[in-house]
Amino acid sequence: MAGVARISAPSLSLAALLCLLVAAGPAVAQSLYKYRGADGEWIYADRPPDEETLVEVRELEGGDKAEVGIEVTYEFRGRTVEIVASNPSYVPIELTLDFTAIRGLEFPDPDAELRWIVQPRSVTPLMALDLLENATRPFLEFEYRYLAGDPSARHEPQQPYRAPFAASTNHPITQAYPQVVTHITRDSQYAVDIAMPIGTDIMAAREGVVFDVAASNFSGGLDPARHGPNANVVRILHDDGTYAIYAHLNTNSIRVRPGDRVRRGQYIADSGNTGFSTGPHLHFAVVRNVGMRIESVPVTFAGSNTERVVPSTGVELTAY
Repeated sequence: MAGVARISAPSLSLAALLCLLVAAGPAVAQSLYKYRGADGEWIYADRPPDEETLVEVRELEGGDKAEVGIEVTYEFRGRTVEIVASNPSYVPIELTLDFTAIRGLEFPDPDAELRWIVQPRSVTPLMALDLLENATRPFLEFEYRYLAGDPSARHEPQQPYRAPFAASTNHPITQAYPQVVTHITRDSQYAVDIAMPIGTDIMAAREGVVFDVAASNFSGGLDPARHGPNANVVRILHDDGTYAIYAHLNTNSIRVRPGDRVRRGQYIADSGNTGFSTGPHLHFAVVRNVGMRIESVPVTFAGSNTERVVPSTGVELTAY
């Protein structure tokens, strides 16, 4: 994510104006069509039926309110401009600044790395710039980028992950490293796809704090541009700074909220087929921020007794 901020003042009275623009796309409404099928069953779809049928249409917001984000603002303190970052979310956020224009203010130290880790639920002073003595119209413009996670995180689980579904049940793994088809980027390289019927209970594979939820999407399909942003997702931060992604969840089935601390094996949602998906399944991945870039990490699941199960394409995974 990225943003732009501008700060200007007509005089040294410090009557400054700030324009803060956050790079976020507009919300796109989805239309949900509800109608009876040939056998009287209820059908829910993102497209109307071909023939004339009594249809109920409901408009849904395209996604949920963003839970992960950061706001960069300023404060005047005498003849100093202090730049401040606010992180209202439940995850550390890495932030970088890039100054594009400075007039009437001291320049930042050229050797300073303009990069910070802003802790969850915090307001963090980033830096202070003094007004130059003869400045009459101070002006400052900068761009900022941010990403969830602390680059110092190291993947150190205390035990293998629990298979993320009900105990004593099993489901086939349809994609896992190195036999991958769609998991070709570094953030999905070690992700595990597990086929299961829509509505299957999804359990937390590891204890952590929920920090991001998308719950109201209902459409799915094979068009990455159209369906990719429409996956229902839960992201859970682990104590070692990595976090788990549970994706393609069923619409309106998520039972956790940002800020909730969940235990290993706790029910969090139902599986679904939302977003870019070839069929009903759960996409599970553990990732970490490695410096303004997300990478997935290898995981093992708990097997019987003390066995560790390495996920493999075509293998049945059992929850213990």
